[in-house]
Amino acid sequence: MIYLMTPSMTIKLLKLNENVKKHFKNKTILVTGGTGSIGLGLIKQLTLLKPKQIRIFSNDENSIVEIKEIIGTNKIFQFMVGDVRDKERLQLAIRNVDIVFHAAAMKHIDICEQNPFDAVKTNVFGTSNILEASIIENVSKFIFISTDKATNPSSTLGASKLLAERLTLDASSYVGHGKTIFSIVRFGNVLGSRGSVFQIFHKQIEHNEPLTVTDEKMTRFIMSLSEASKMILKVTEIAKDGEIFILKMPSVKILELAKGMIRVFKNKFPNREISNGIKILKSREKERYHEFLITNDELHFCHDIGDMYKISRKENKSPLAVKQFSSETSQKISKDDLDQIINELMNEYITY
Repeated sequence: MIYLMTPSMTIKLLKLNENVKKHFKNKTILVTGGTGSIGLGLIKQLTLLKPKQIRIFSNDENSIVEIKEIIGTNKIFQFMVGDVRDKERLQLAIRNVDIVFHAAAMKHIDICEQNPFDAVKTNVFGTSNILEASIIENVSKFIFISTDKATNPSSTLGASKLLAERLTLDASSYVGHGKTIFSIVRFGNVLGSRGSVFQIFHKQIEHNEPLTVTDEKMTRFIMSLSEASKMILKVTEIAKDGEIFILKMPSVKILELAKGMIRVFKNKFPNREISNGIKILKSREKERYHEFLITNDELHFCHDIGDMYKISRKENKSPLAVKQFSSETSQKISKDDLDQIINELMNEYITY
């Protein structure tokens, strides 16, 4: 089951400044993992910024067919079946590309733990392949989509993403100054994305089942798909090389998110039978109770740049407060804001 925007829905351009909008005009863009939730959300926005071509690279043939039904067959789209593990295929896909968004990954903790060889091949070697291809083809900008699980990793997923981050940051040393710019966006939990807790809760509510929460104390940083897309576009315009960008995100107790889902669904469908139950489970292997946006080492190089944090090579003489980078101690989202996000997700996404 995947979440996709309804075909009849008009795509609204996010509020972006003119410099960001101009940055993509007449550019050829490659999106790896383009049929995933983040990749699709990004492509929808890019379509409105008048690029020359968007190459959608995915190893999932069925998803490509489904995505075509959603975004149509605009002449700027080029759909490419391929795997990031295949270096030769990537080199063909990346020819004459200006900007690369690398979103392809194995991202589910359980699957990565059960298949660590495949997780490393995709998340580490796959990233190495696309980086090498970008260097060879003199791509203008390369943006890697990472996760807060890469900070002090406790899982195969986190460790593989950390290695991919290190490869991305080190890539600039191979090309010298003034050629390809390599930067990273590090996300929290993107609500509404494929496999997200929102999707799990939504399915349980649809089947009138109790919502399953790993632990009542568990917290996560959260952001919407639209926020994720907007951040990627903005970072592409401001990136200078070798930086990690992190959106300022609220955190939430997963238990409160579950309560919010039940509350919003009942208000939206008052005549429908919806379970009030919430079932507390045991923690899954390698799953953390709380997430961290940055490491202690990165703290001294982290800068506040408005709606984001930026980790760069430049040291911050006045380090930021540690508590805001832990989902346990950071500012929690308000009940009203949480309900608004849930409502927006319900209005934007349908289940297939």
